[in-house]
Amino acid sequence: PYRRVKDGKLLNKVEFLTAEEEDINMIAQSNVTVSDKGELVDEKIRCRFQDDFPVIDRNEDEFNTINYMDVAPNQIVGVSASLIPFLENDDANRALMGSNMQRQAVPLMRTESPIVGTGIEAKVAHDSRVLVNAERSGVVEYVDANEIRIRYDRTDNERLVSFDEDVKVYKLTKFART
Repeated sequence: PYRRVKDGKLLNKVEFLTAEEEDINMIAQSNVTVSDKGELVDEKIRCRFQDDFPVIDRNEDEFNTINYMDVAPNQIVGVSASLIPFLENDDANRALMGSNMQRQAVPLMRTESPIVGTGIEAKVAHDSRVLVNAERSGVVEYVDANEIRIRYDRTDNERLVSFDEDVKVYKLTKFART
């Protein structure tokens, strides 16, 4: 996804581009300072265009050739590379090794929060399709290593119309091959 830029102003329009369309458009990096009015403020803006990474000066005629801006700074790399903190300061070979090592990682028996995170860990966990999310608000009645039982809050009318039970049991998958 890319945010549309016209005459140095950021529009509230998000567009999806193919690889060919990306190649023919001048795309600014997402870390450009934007004013409250949506104007690109920085004097020099780093962009990408075809196989080049030009730095466009605000006072040059090329400034109006900027068509799009990245939505997020990590969208140019893959998911596993996005999970590496401070990737922009890392050596390319080291980053490649880190990305490949993440594919070989195994889950922890006792989980712990990372010391340094990148901010997309929750999105990656959600997209993995192994995360259990409650369907609505309720009370957790029972938890063990094999299952979670939740009693959902329902109105009398919902109980009358629905054939579902008040308690939903989520079976947990452990030690399964991925």
